Amino acid sequence: MTTIAVIDYDMGNLRSVCKALEHVAPQLRVVLTHDANELRRASRVVFPGQGAIGGCVAALREKGLREVLLEALETKPFLGICLGLQALYAWSEEGGGVAGFDILPGQVKRFPVDKMVDPVSRRALKVPHMGWNQVHQTRPHPIWDGIPQDTRFYFVHSYYAASTDPTWIAGTTDYGLTFTSAAARANIFAVQFHPEKSQHAGLQLLRNFTTWDGTVQ
Repeated sequence: MTTIAVIDYDMGNLRSVCKALEHVAPQLRVVLTHDANELRRASRVVFPGQGAIGGCVAALREKGLREVLLEALETKPFLGICLGLQALYAWSEEGGGVAGFDILPGQVKRFPVDKMVDPVSRRALKVPHMGWNQVHQTRPHPIWDGIPQDTRFYFVHSYYAASTDPTWIAGTTDYGLTFTSAAARANIFAVQFHPEKSQHAGLQLLRNFTTWDGTVQ
């Protein structure tokens, strides 16, 4: 049976991601695991997360999951969610500076709290960015199948991905500034928002991931 492995590193509500995957693909086996061999055997890997990126990177290292995660990034369909997107960049400003996996070009920056203003209403915007917001698809991708342009997804974050190469940007969102809310590179697709909390559109995205072979036509 095809297996989707959700990386378990004791951060965030990871079981909600598992439940959503089980809902959209009941014919597949979904496992929440920190076992390196289980991750290597899986057909697909999901890297979700909430909280601080420093704790995320440290937990992966302590559990011996860093190397197997890097292997998955090279060899199989891979979905990153929230911290699972941010950790793919070279560097994050959070916690005084944390090195990521340097898979995607760019950095993760904190929203400038004193400069966050809605361009239409001119009202101050709160940080963290929390709630529903549009994602503008910047290029076609199998993960976007059946999801209309500018669909709204659910966000919770204080830091954002600032990509330096538009080649790998798959979606952007405006919140006082324009940031990368979806990135794609070869067999990797990663999002800042939470598809497991984004109702129909989020479930469609997860459904697309369960059938995606890791290639882009």
